[in-house]
Amino acid sequence: MRPQLLIAALASGAFAARPFLNEPDIGLEEFLGEIKPGTLPNISAIATLHDFDFAARNYLPQSNYSWFRHGAGGEWSYRNNLEAFQRYTFRQRVLTDITKVRNSLPTTILGYNFSAPFYISPAAQGIRCHPEAESGLVKGAAAGDILYIPSIYASKTIEEIAAEKAEGQILFQQLYLDNNDTNTKALLARSEKAGAAAIVFTVDAVADGNRPRRRRFESSFNPDEELSLFNWEYYDKLASLTDLPVVVKGINSVQDAKLAVEHKVPAIIISNHGGRQVDGVSSAIETALEIHNEAPEVFKQTEVWADGGVRYGTDVIKLLALGVKAIGLGRSFMYSNVYGAEGVERAIDILKYEIAIDAANLGISDLKEINPDWVRWNQNGWYS
Repeated sequence: MRPQLLIAALASGAFAARPFLNEPDIGLEEFLGEIKPGTLPNISAIATLHDFDFAARNYLPQSNYSWFRHGAGGEWSYRNNLEAFQRYTFRQRVLTDITKVRNSLPTTILGYNFSAPFYISPAAQGIRCHPEAESGLVKGAAAGDILYIPSIYASKTIEEIAAEKAEGQILFQQLYLDNNDTNTKALLARSEKAGAAAIVFTVDAVADGNRPRRRRFESSFNPDEELSLFNWEYYDKLASLTDLPVVVKGINSVQDAKLAVEHKVPAIIISNHGGRQVDGVSSAIETALEIHNEAPEVFKQTEVWADGGVRYGTDVIKLLALGVKAIGLGRSFMYSNVYGAEGVERAIDILKYEIAIDAANLGISDLKEINPDWVRWNQNGWYS
């Protein structure tokens, strides 16, 4: 075969194995493709969480959209987060009573009641998607009765976000910390005073992330060479400085999950920072499966949450099957926030609807009774 034909054949095969880079082709372009750049489709046209990605990409300045969309390195981890779910297939059951499955959507997270087993993950710079910044996120979460975890790098301050809470609304507060005890104590005090019900300590960003997509929009290349010193002794000290539960966000191995249990962490979040920090790391579903296979007791010893790549109700169900208690979504809710609170509410409603109908079609009667047997955990060969 001539070299040109060989290259063409290989390229064709690669394309066949990689049918999409953003959202899958389910008619979105045909339905919304004529929307002018810089404008939003009518929210009634939004049918999936992926549609919000399309809407944000079409509406926002490229620099703003790229702020949320970018990943680390060649963005393999970003794509793997999305696609890893499809490597495992369900064991669908039939002729079961699924008529009350919607009643099993509500859950507790650290003892607090919420209407669904998913939450809004911390994400910075809400002003880049809507003039009212995080207002849409906190108000949408209240309307949908789900948990919102504001980022310390939100466009609004801890106090400003807390002031917009609905009566009785529960927020946790995400923090990035350094080794300055004075700063740490001040952030904890502000979080406590603002009424945060828990602290979410992000541990997987101890160095600057290699993010070339974002870097293209910076006026100059100014690498941040600072490295943060954190270890489990630091966590113990941090936990002693507050009466609030301190959740660890960024667990990505069974070894660290077991160490978290040893250090009495009340909840861990399996996460690779949305594939934004380092390329080539495992996805949430892969790490959750590793923990299930090698240390299943962890799921009973602490609450296990997970985030990264979740776009469909079936993604949530697969994580629940492994014992994950709550599932976080970041980008999808940030994209939905281009519509403000109305968009966030619609995203919540879409995901609740998908979880319920997908569970019903799988024969699941009660989401709280789901177990790993509902999924075939041998990989089916789907690779990015």
